[in-house]
Amino acid sequence: MNRRITAEKAIEYFTNLDEDDSGDESESSTESETADKCQNTVDDDYVVNNEDESDGDIEDITETQYSIDEASDTPNTISKDGTNWITVTSGPVGRLPAHNIFRAKQGPSPYCRNIKSPVDAWRLLIDDGCLRHILNSHIDRQPLTVDSLLSETIQHAEYRLEFFQIGIPVGDCLKLPLDLLMIKLRTFYKKTRKGSIVKVVREHYLRDDIVCGSDLCPECEAVPAGKPSLFSEHAPKGNHRINGPHYLIFDTNVVMNDIDCIEDPLFTNIIICQTVLQEIRHRSGAIFKRIKDILDNQERYSHVFVNEFCQDTYQSRQRGETANDFNDRLIREAAAYYRDHQPVRTVFITNDMECLKIAKQHDIETMTMREYVSGFTERADLLDKLSISRSSTNFTPGQDIFPDYLSQSDIRAGLKTGKYMQSSFNGSRDNYLHGYCFVDGKTVHIDGRINLNRAIHEDNVVIELLPESQWTSADTEVKEDKSVDADNVDVLDDANQEVESKKSKDAVPNARVVGIIKRNWRQYCGVIQPSSLPSAFRHLVKLADRRLPKVKIETRQASCLAGKRIVVAIDSWPRDSKYPLGHYVRTLGTVGEKATENEVLLLEHDIPHQPFSANVLACLPSSCWILTEKDLSTRQDLRGLTICSVDPPGCTDIDDALHCRILPNGNYEAGVHIADVSYFVRPGTAIDVEAQKRSTTVYLTDNRIEMLPALLSSNICSLRGEEERLAFSVIWELNENAEIISTHYTKSVIKSSAALTYAQAQAIVDDIKCKTEIAESLRRLNKLAKILKQRRIDNGALMLASSEVRFHLDSETNDPLEVQNKQLLETNSLVEEFMLLANISTAERILQEFSESAVLRRHPSPPPSSYDALTRAAASAGLKLSTGSALQLARSLDAATKDCKDPYLDTILRVLATRCMMQAVYFAAGTLPRSEYSHYGLATPLYTHFTSPIRRYADVMVHRMLAAAIGADKPYATLLDKALCEEICRNINYRHRMAQEASRASVHLHTEIYFRNISEDCNARIMMVRKNALQVLIFKYGLEGCILIPRDMVLFDADKLTQTVGDHVFHTFDAVVVQVSMSSSEDGQHSKLQVKLVSPVVEGLSVAALETGKKRTSRDVSAVPEKKSRSK
Repeated sequence: MNRRITAEKAIEYFTNLDEDDSGDESESSTESETADKCQNTVDDDYVVNNEDESDGDIEDITETQYSIDEASDTPNTISKDGTNWITVTSGPVGRLPAHNIFRAKQGPSPYCRNIKSPVDAWRLLIDDGCLRHILNSHIDRQPLTVDSLLSETIQHAEYRLEFFQIGIPVGDCLKLPLDLLMIKLRTFYKKTRKGSIVKVVREHYLRDDIVCGSDLCPECEAVPAGKPSLFSEHAPKGNHRINGPHYLIFDTNVVMNDIDCIEDPLFTNIIICQTVLQEIRHRSGAIFKRIKDILDNQERYSHVFVNEFCQDTYQSRQRGETANDFNDRLIREAAAYYRDHQPVRTVFITNDMECLKIAKQHDIETMTMREYVSGFTERADLLDKLSISRSSTNFTPGQDIFPDYLSQSDIRAGLKTGKYMQSSFNGSRDNYLHGYCFVDGKTVHIDGRINLNRAIHEDNVVIELLPESQWTSADTEVKEDKSVDADNVDVLDDANQEVESKKSKDAVPNARVVGIIKRNWRQYCGVIQPSSLPSAFRHLVKLADRRLPKVKIETRQASCLAGKRIVVAIDSWPRDSKYPLGHYVRTLGTVGEKATENEVLLLEHDIPHQPFSANVLACLPSSCWILTEKDLSTRQDLRGLTICSVDPPGCTDIDDALHCRILPNGNYEAGVHIADVSYFVRPGTAIDVEAQKRSTTVYLTDNRIEMLPALLSSNICSLRGEEERLAFSVIWELNENAEIISTHYTKSVIKSSAALTYAQAQAIVDDIKCKTEIAESLRRLNKLAKILKQRRIDNGALMLASSEVRFHLDSETNDPLEVQNKQLLETNSLVEEFMLLANISTAERILQEFSESAVLRRHPSPPPSSYDALTRAAASAGLKLSTGSALQLARSLDAATKDCKDPYLDTILRVLATRCMMQAVYFAAGTLPRSEYSHYGLATPLYTHFTSPIRRYADVMVHRMLAAAIGADKPYATLLDKALCEEICRNINYRHRMAQEASRASVHLHTEIYFRNISEDCNARIMMVRKNALQVLIFKYGLEGCILIPRDMVLFDADKLTQTVGDHVFHTFDAVVVQVSMSSSEDGQHSKLQVKLVSPVVEGLSVAALETGKKRTSRDVSAVPEKKSRSK
């Protein structure tokens, strides 16, 4: 008779074996009796986890279970017979106390604990994971004795141990209690991506001591780890469908689709099965993190039930059973276990109708998520948070609008042959029916709703090029989606007019989306558009990001949400819906309120802005931190040098300072001193992890989102004037031609003599009567900087431009009172040149030491097609630009405007050239060939960021590498891990890009706030002539805007880039006068900056000029801390 061994029986057996020292026949009898009870059944199939299926298709599944054989005829062996039992017997060894089995040779180890019985020894081997290597290696080989088993196990152990002898009577048989943990060897075959077949053998341990977490469970109270996490008195209250305490078990799809609802604090006593948690981890890292946050919140009273290792809930996968059906069965088994195991009512939540039907057949109390949530009659908003699915709502399938996506097999075959291409999709800000992809350095355009085929900005898509006969010129039309009602919108009445198929000599490649590799959906901010139907509960939400389509949601609180900024999530986009389907998540605040709009831009750009946690703050030094003798003994003392910092006004995170003096040999000694942040931010600490996550300080117009807590960024690390600080210094010896004679890197202690603004430093340099040491140092630095800059220009460095502005804010409300262009001084260039020099020198040094993992920064050269808009705009003005290299572009830009008396033309050309550039990125050196290390814009073969560790995590990594390279700090393993460094670089690149976009969005927001109460006529220049709009640049405010022109009024010439409106012809770079004001939408829910033409006067288009002298009166003007932007 086969029966399952229990832990109690096994422990009882080994306790008797250890306590009986006589070695008589009674002990052998006990073994025999126990062995009679230790047989176990063998399952034929094995549980296949999601990770086993990720790399290929599973071809075969087999399973072997090891247990105890009571009738083996082969002594001193581990044998495997047809019934899959094994026997372990002991050879003739002497008897010693069991605790002498192991002795550690090197330091403390897990083996130093007291071993009181042989079962402890076997448990130790099994728990350590060493035993599985021995068993697997001997399954198909010669027999294995107990002595050699233990000896070989010790050789695989993490710590080297010395084996003495095991206390087993001579000639007696030791039954190895592998069944105590129910070891199952899982064997299956899978097909790799390369097509080869791989056999995989893994183990699965079942346990009988896994707790359920219930506070009312009598069985789990006796388990040492049985501290409850589910409390019946804290069950969700107010649900009229379920009266009284209850626990909730969710299936995977409920968590995946309705996490926004589950995050509501109302949901408590949640049980998450191991099966669910593993599947979520593989399907969505973002949702996995969110459910982990719920599990970590003690106020939610949640519990992770390890159902796949619990002997009462373990199930084997049946042949022919799909992975999804198998996972559903595992979760149902866990729900049934909770129903029978403990007294509290347990409710299984699933939206799968088939799974729900089977669960009810097995007497498991089951509901859909919508049924359960509808029971909270006082929380109607919870229904709005549920994902929209056709099976759970009243949607009636309509006629298909979009073509179906290709199958995965067709996509793989097409990608191999080159018929299809894979890329990231980019939506257009100006035309909701246009998008583009970058493929092999070329821009491929996608026009029209059908060709876009439900692709959303940042989705990873598969595209197919259209025949050349269907290619069109690059779309320059401005189009806005005017749909309002969510009902009756799923008809493309303008389908044939969405794409103009006029062939042009400037036609560009056009494509269509045929598949989606990965959706990169997230939560989005927007405003709800009230329906014209009074009883409608389906509404469209217009999102804040203009590159995204509107989202259709269901809500019965539309009147409450009118005029509010809300957050929505996209659930799906079926073929018969013109818009994606989504659901309401939460309300942010009233449209137009500054706090609400700031929250929107932070969420839209995924900026981590939560307060620093207690763990992070615990890593900080005392606010009374001072230098110690130990600090001084390991650093070069530079406090005697005249060092000063030069920064924007209001800057508190001063991370760089400079000095320059004349050496006895007549050469110059110039030094850049950078805050030594890495001294306070040690690898692996909580503050390091948080800094790595944030990666950069985000500079908004009225605020700053710090990468590091203010105690470091604005105090202890900041190189403030007249205060001693720790620094990392790069010091050069330079000759009169600013040529480097030698470079010295050192950890140092400095004392800045002054913290100056750019304007203050410029005034000192210009005042020839000022002969102070600071003045002389700045003049030397300025002289050398001019030489360095000219050398860079001669090498092909680009001098580009951007439309940056600076605000003066009201000291009480922080509203903008005045906007002006940033003025660059010589001292701006002075600081920039020496920061660039320090970064280049540091890049060269760390690459010598870390050839595979050095963190560098590269700027790829743009593909030739990127310059098309620039060259065409220049050609329309009779200018010719050469874009073959950075040097050719720089010289042609200089030549084009050299004899021109129009200073604005030069600025516009350089702004347009800036927009042709690729994004500069961080990377680990070993991931790319050396030829791709160069920085295109700076014309340097090597570059990195070293000079701003207070606000950039990349600089912190570079500091650690440089410190290790010069022997100032010990090297860390992470610095040598190329893959890890590259992964960190990818996150830094993403965070840096988001920070830049958030800064621009903040400027745009405050510009809108500035123009809320005024209108003003401004001089502007046409930057681009489009099909139905003129894109203009207003120099006074660094502001860009579009003058929209009705299509029936304009005649657009795509070849000459001109617009004829009435009797007037508009050209690129033409001077115009525009009127800037704010306009509100008809429903009053949102407003936008409006630009109208004043001059030249065009009938039906121009507006009357305003009376002069109208200007808002300023009260108290305070300067806003500017963003540091020295190093490119």
